[in-house]
Amino acid sequence: MKLAISGKGGVGKTTLAALLARHFRDRGYRVLAVDADPDANLAATLGFPHPDGITPIADMRELIAERMGVEDLEGFGSFFRMNPKVDDIPERFCTEHEGLRLIVMGGVKKGGMGCTCPENTFLRRLMAHLLLEEKDVVIMDMEAGIEHLGRGTADSVDLFLVVVEPGMRSVETAHKVARLAGEIGIRKVLAVGNKVTEEEDRKFIVSHIAPLEVLGFLPYHPSVQGLDRGLGMGQVAPEVLEEVGHIGEGIERHVTR
Repeated sequence: MKLAISGKGGVGKTTLAALLARHFRDRGYRVLAVDADPDANLAATLGFPHPDGITPIADMRELIAERMGVEDLEGFGSFFRMNPKVDDIPERFCTEHEGLRLIVMGGVKKGGMGCTCPENTFLRRLMAHLLLEEKDVVIMDMEAGIEHLGRGTADSVDLFLVVVEPGMRSVETAHKVARLAGEIGIRKVLAVGNKVTEEEDRKFIVSHIAPLEVLGFLPYHPSVQGLDRGLGMGQVAPEVLEEVGHIGEGIERHVTR
């Protein structure tokens, strides 16, 4: 299964990615988590030791320059390889902890370059490899857009999950992201509600996110908020994990239809 998770900043997409990674690991799947958000914090949420010590792929400048066929990423000129070798990257540079593998993509911090620089081309090629070639469950924690995805890899995304909280700005971003996903050919786009405290929150999300189907709801719970403070996955309340289980089962149903 190849899952992409996006949504407005702060809605809890990284939390959902981490909880689903744990769920599918516990179900016996081999899981590869991909932090494709330039503001990377999936490693910390998953409880990886020393998350700040993980080098994002985008920061491996010597490697990227060598694979792209340029001597200097700063002055690369107009020519570089469009199809660099990336098939060895997942095994060489993933980090593993408690049965979960993680790749941190990183972001390109070069203003005005858009998608035409060697770094972005390399990241896109790596993402295509992960989606097209990897046999594992791949869970991608995306930024609010769909920067790393393109028409050439969209067909390999089995499910695109948009995280939404009970608020209009979150809903508006969710609709925008869902529309972008559909425009590049991602066929299955579903929503997951987060930070739900009462039935009115559920009704708000369902009524405003339509026509998107809501796959499930994560409650607003101190143990979930504690993931951002490094409390660890083992502290998540049983009722939260139960709901994650329902969401995971729903994902499997949709993917295998």
